[in-house]
Amino acid sequence: MKIINNIDKLGTIGLFFTALFSPCCFPLFAFGASALGLGSFELFGGWTMWIFQAMVLISIVGLIISYRKHRCVYPLLIAIPSGILIFFAYYFSKSENAVYLIYSGMLGLFIATIANYYQNKVQGNCNTCISYGGKEVELKSTITCPNCGHKKEEMMPTDACQYFYECEKCKTVLKPKQGDCCVYCSYGTVKCPPIQADGDCC
Repeated sequence: MKIINNIDKLGTIGLFFTALFSPCCFPLFAFGASALGLGSFELFGGWTMWIFQAMVLISIVGLIISYRKHRCVYPLLIAIPSGILIFFAYYFSKSENAVYLIYSGMLGLFIATIANYYQNKVQGNCNTCISYGGKEVELKSTITCPNCGHKKEEMMPTDACQYFYECEKCKTVLKPKQGDCCVYCSYGTVKCPPIQADGDCC
């Protein structure tokens, strides 16, 4: 759960880390690399471009996941154009100053990540989250029926684990898989509140 909530941060930190350790590709970061005693050392060699672009995608995917959970669109409105700017610089720009487009995109992703953190963590902008056992947990989960594939978004109870669930389409009564404490842990996109909070069953 913690990793999913921080994918955007991992991606953004990763792209700055890649730039810092690739001063030949990102001259603006050469001073920082020199301060660390790296000189012109290229940590990733010929993989730099691909790793950097992967970090950009990871950052944007993390922000999309966060949007689907918290419905805060502003970070995405910054991140997507920033990502487009970076890929435009790599694949379409013929200018010698294309690297500055990349820097602008990096700045945009950094701002988007900070904005996302502020909206979701500081302001607690989650309409379907509650504090449970001292931790923030998500109550909304989408159950997929293993019999017919029907999906339905449900709000999970907090006072008891739900052991039975009837699919509204095929009327199959679902039960938890062996080792799971409830139907949400077995068939839902989000596990039940007790598992999210401390990993213990109801």
